[in-house]
Amino acid sequence: MYILFHDITESDKTKAIDSLIHDSAPKPSFFFLVIMSVLMASFGLLINNASVIIGSMLIAPILSPILSIALGITLGDNKLISASGYTILKSLFYSISLSALTTWLLWSVIGAGELRDVLNPEILSRIEPNIVYLFIAIVAGLATAYARVKPELNEALPGTAIAVALVPPIATIGIGIAFWNLTIISGALSLFILNAIGIILAAMVMFSLMNIYSKKRAVESALKKVEKEKKDLEKKVQKLKQDEEKKEA
Repeated sequence: MYILFHDITESDKTKAIDSLIHDSAPKPSFFFLVIMSVLMASFGLLINNASVIIGSMLIAPILSPILSIALGITLGDNKLISASGYTILKSLFYSISLSALTTWLLWSVIGAGELRDVLNPEILSRIEPNIVYLFIAIVAGLATAYARVKPELNEALPGTAIAVALVPPIATIGIGIAFWNLTIISGALSLFILNAIGIILAAMVMFSLMNIYSKKRAVESALKKVEKEKKDLEKKVQKLKQDEEKKEA
């Protein structure tokens, strides 16, 4: 273990924490990428196209707040846990709603409603979770948490995002809601929860092995920075609205 962690500096840990919390912040850009990834995943699932589904996983940022929850639990930081949990719940609401709406429009309004009763292999693979998926999530969680702290390994992050496959189950839940198929909904939800639990547990182990406990101040600083960015954005939006009102007047 010493060989793995001996060259991780305190600076690397601080930068990784700052980057992770910044990537987990509930910014408009974050939710835009979540929405785009879920739309792609929904299309890929409905047309049984694995390439499109893989593409959706590459642009999905939802892995970051899940890792942030693991970091928050490791450090006992309730503020980080609640902030990351809020980002995930909001992402799930947007994603599932949009996937359901997209599916309903495509298959009900356009006239391909006969596909309601056809479960293609890509959808079936997301509604039949088993213990192997938990082991995959654990391995991916270990690899992702380690790569986040090692700058030279950042290029490996897309690969772990594909391996753990968080977005397709979310899109599948929306498809199940559109078809009102409880088997699809429950199976996909179980898979997402299984994946999330595996990642969180594995990341907690990895963060503990990295001795990241001393970085609670770095977490507080990163959270303050995110909060400041949020307030600055709100001020900019408010100013734009005021400028538009002045022009109209």
